[in-house]
Amino acid sequence: MRLMDLLQYTFFQHALLGSLLASIACGMVGTYIVTRRLVFISGGITHASFGGIGIGLFAGIPPILSAAVFSVLSAFGVEWLSKRGDMREDSAIAVFWTLGMAIGIIFTFLSPGFAPDLSAFLFGNILTITQTDLLMLGGLSALLILFFTLFIHPIVYVAFDREFARSQGIPVALFEYLLMMFIALTIVSCLRMVGIVLAISLLTIPQLTANLFTYHFKKMIWLSIGIGFLGCLGGLFISYSLNVPSGASIIFFSIVIYLICKLPQGRWQRRLAASAF
Repeated sequence: MRLMDLLQYTFFQHALLGSLLASIACGMVGTYIVTRRLVFISGGITHASFGGIGIGLFAGIPPILSAAVFSVLSAFGVEWLSKRGDMREDSAIAVFWTLGMAIGIIFTFLSPGFAPDLSAFLFGNILTITQTDLLMLGGLSALLILFFTLFIHPIVYVAFDREFARSQGIPVALFEYLLMMFIALTIVSCLRMVGIVLAISLLTIPQLTANLFTYHFKKMIWLSIGIGFLGCLGGLFISYSLNVPSGASIIFFSIVIYLICKLPQGRWQRRLAASAF
């Protein structure tokens, strides 16, 4: 089937729009994650969201809604515990990571009726996203654009040097909690696309690729959005051509992009090092 034929289908139009919106949200939030080195924390929040999904299935409410609430509370919990002197940050992450997974498994099995199919939440399928998912992604993307536009300088200060940010009178704790909330909401918004297992990759791989070309925060955001969208498009066509899960295809193609960009740079750096002797 040709590309123009695919564009006639509503599900494919939704997938393309969802890819763009997710790339915008992940491009901004993911740049902060990579800059602050919060990848492990984000992984903990991603897996903790499974607890919200289990509670939603048990209570008969939309799983994405309950996952959003549970993820935000988990993000705040990780941030709060990591600030205490009696618990290390990695220990706080492990607590919420395992607690979320345990609660999700327990409530999923306690859910009335037939056992639900969790593959969509675990591995994602961008071809099944709905208008509700698009509205949630669109609203989050608009909110992030507004937030990053208004507070880009405090965000950069907090990301690179929190002590300097405090010396400038910036409410660092408030920004850290707000950004943790946005991380949690972005993760949940992307669950339909790539699932719990792979969501963290969408927040880190495009940013790592962008970081090969620039260390400038704003430029990283723009590059991450473009690279993320390209990864989504490539993954969509791989998924359609080979009839394999779209979430895994998106991450696979994103890693291919990273390797294509990384290998020539590695050879250039080695030549530069050799010419210094």
